[in-house]
Amino acid sequence: MDAVTSPDTSGIRIDPIAAAHIDSFHRALDTVAREKKFLSMFEAPPLPQTRDFVMDMIAKGNPQFVAAIGDEVVGWCDIRRHAYPSHAHRGSLGMGILPTYRGKGLGRRLIETTLKGAQEAGLLRVELDVHEDNSRAIALYEKVGFTREGIARRAVRIDGRFIDAIGMALLFDEGRP
Repeated sequence: MDAVTSPDTSGIRIDPIAAAHIDSFHRALDTVAREKKFLSMFEAPPLPQTRDFVMDMIAKGNPQFVAAIGDEVVGWCDIRRHAYPSHAHRGSLGMGILPTYRGKGLGRRLIETTLKGAQEAGLLRVELDVHEDNSRAIALYEKVGFTREGIARRAVRIDGRFIDAIGMALLFDEGRP
């Protein structure tokens, strides 16, 4: 896929992830994880594990895109195809954006590019879990066509506080806004 640039986001490019992005992606993942608000992890996995994840995503043709300014990753979105053959039409979405770059339309650019990549890879269903208190992410997911499928009560525990998770999915054959 070709890179996408837009003047309204100050030269931030959306590119397919490459080996050259791994160190910067790891730093961005760690920054978002340490906020203890949006991700299931509280810190990024060790760099070698992150490298293995990215290289596996590339090798398997799973869509993974980064938002970058120069060589620095400021956000990402990926969809990992399920491994079992009976579930291989499905993928799980994960994404994150560094705090400074939120609220500028970058999340929508990232998710739309990654969803297009998922369709091109033959996925029929994309699913995700989002913390129920993450209203900005929920609004974004709904804008691009995800629907709520259920609630996992007390699914997340951060610093002793339980948070429900909303399961959402997008089925490409149902159309999108």
